[in-house]
Amino acid sequence: QVQFVESGGGLVQPGGSLRLSCAASIAIFSSYNMAWYRQAPGKQRELVARITRDRSTNYADSVKGRFAISRDNAKNTVYLQMNSLKPEDTAVYYCNTHLPRLEYWGQGTQVTVSS
Repeated sequence: QVQFVESGGGLVQPGGSLRLSCAASIAIFSSYNMAWYRQAPGKQRELVARITRDRSTNYADSVKGRFAISRDNAKNTVYLQMNSLKPEDTAVYYCNTHLPRLEYWGQGTQVTVSS
């Protein structure tokens, strides 16, 4: 059974940093393109960052230069380093494959940016 477990969220002040982790229970993790998504209250879920099997990365315009996605295939884990956080980054953050599979959505981790 495929499972993604996100962690590392919390409350942080504007300008602060957080590092999210996603532990994946999926066979041959290294063969998948992975991504982080987020959903803010009242908004649709959106793609934040993507990392391919060969570690190419792409970012939403709103987070370019502030966020960095990475992966450790030996640990079946994908990370999202978030710097210079803004209140508009407040959301529940999820990881999934890219393109996402409906059945793979986990509980996510809440990130709240507020003073």
